[in-house]
Amino acid sequence: MSKKAIQIPNAPAPVGPYSQAILSGNTLYVSGQIPLNPETGSLEIDSIENATHRVLKNIGKLLEAAGFQFEDVVKCSIFLKDLNDFAIVNGIYASYFAGIPPARETVQVARLPLDVNIEISCIAFKN
Repeated sequence: MSKKAIQIPNAPAPVGPYSQAILSGNTLYVSGQIPLNPETGSLEIDSIENATHRVLKNIGKLLEAAGFQFEDVVKCSIFLKDLNDFAIVNGIYASYFAGIPPARETVQVARLPLDVNIEISCIAFKN
């Protein structure tokens, strides 16, 4: 099965030795995205609301570049600096997924890259 890196200017460049996303067959693996604005290069961490929207917009650009949509996402992992933000993140997250939501876990972590407050990764599949 082939493996193709999906790297686009509409999502933050990786902060380490990994690809933004990998397309393998009909499956897209999106690396953890943080609230980094690809146009300005600055973090959007002034609020958990803005950070969550930025992360999901970054994921959306990667999905689009590979010919996928949010409806194709089958699994997400959410990493939060503070689990007290869960309700806010959950509400925003739900607005990006129409229909059947993907499988998911949400965990609190001690620290994330660049000391951000949220990171989300996902897997999408298309027939």
